[in-house]
Amino acid sequence: MTLSTLRKVLAFDAASCGLVFATCVPAGRTVAALTGLPNGVVGAGGWICLAAGLLFAALAASRSPSRLLLMLGVAGNALWVAASLGVVAVLGGSMTGFGIAIVLGQAGAVAALTGLEAKGAGAIQARTAAA
Repeated sequence: MTLSTLRKVLAFDAASCGLVFATCVPAGRTVAALTGLPNGVVGAGGWICLAAGLLFAALAASRSPSRLLLMLGVAGNALWVAASLGVVAVLGGSMTGFGIAIVLGQAGAVAALTGLEAKGAGAIQARTAAA
């Protein structure tokens, strides 16, 4: 993976995190009503996405992204996917069909981004070793 491609992936991840924050924090009650999730879970997800989005935006803007910080983001994304599956497993009975589809859909999208970012971290390591 080229550094240019990695930056695009990171920028997309940052933008998607920003969108989740911008939706879940100010409109948390509406999102909770539409999904059947507790308002606290919706709000917490939004705030977590703000922190993750800032990390991904900083990495995307960096001339030389830190592999260690990228791996922190990869680990965070992997935990987000696991937590999303856990939310559906524990709260699925009280969630709407739309809510289940949203949570599982975003978990799949985050898993795909996680794979791409992990591949990018490998490319950074290879580039560093070659230098």
